[in-house]
Amino acid sequence: MDIRFVGANPGLTITDGERRLAFASVWRADWSERGSGRAIVCWHNERTRVVATNTELGRWLAGEFTRHFPEVQGLPWPEPEITLAPVRLELDLATGMTASAGGIEVEIHDPTDRRLFTTDDFDLGGVAHSLSTVVMPCSSGSLTIAGTQIKGQVKAFLADAEVWFLK
Repeated sequence: MDIRFVGANPGLTITDGERRLAFASVWRADWSERGSGRAIVCWHNERTRVVATNTELGRWLAGEFTRHFPEVQGLPWPEPEITLAPVRLELDLATGMTASAGGIEVEIHDPTDRRLFTTDDFDLGGVAHSLSTVVMPCSSGSLTIAGTQIKGQVKAFLADAEVWFLK
């Protein structure tokens, strides 16, 4: 078993009906193949941005993981714009999360449930990965980019104690 990532990965999708408007994936890498650090991967207006405390880590998280998540499946995914910057992250499993970096602000609040999710067949670009994480659906959230809140229906979750690995 080759462990690739250990940490947290909350996420938020904003839609207008069936149309996806934006997705944000917040990462706290306690340990990974590319080191530790924090990152926000954000897709909006057919543009992908990564703001990270470690550019190699941020590029890796966006390309190896986030790009293949169901939330962005079928969306155009241009080469991410990578920005090296501090990422502020406050994660409380009882109340929610706030993260901000490089003009991107993500808020996820009010967990409604907590459950363990495991799979041995999560497809990341044609490579099956195993995943174990504690997932907490949340009742509210927001995404603000360059001072403008993205309006729409929000689906958000917290994910912590997350481990990605190859068998």
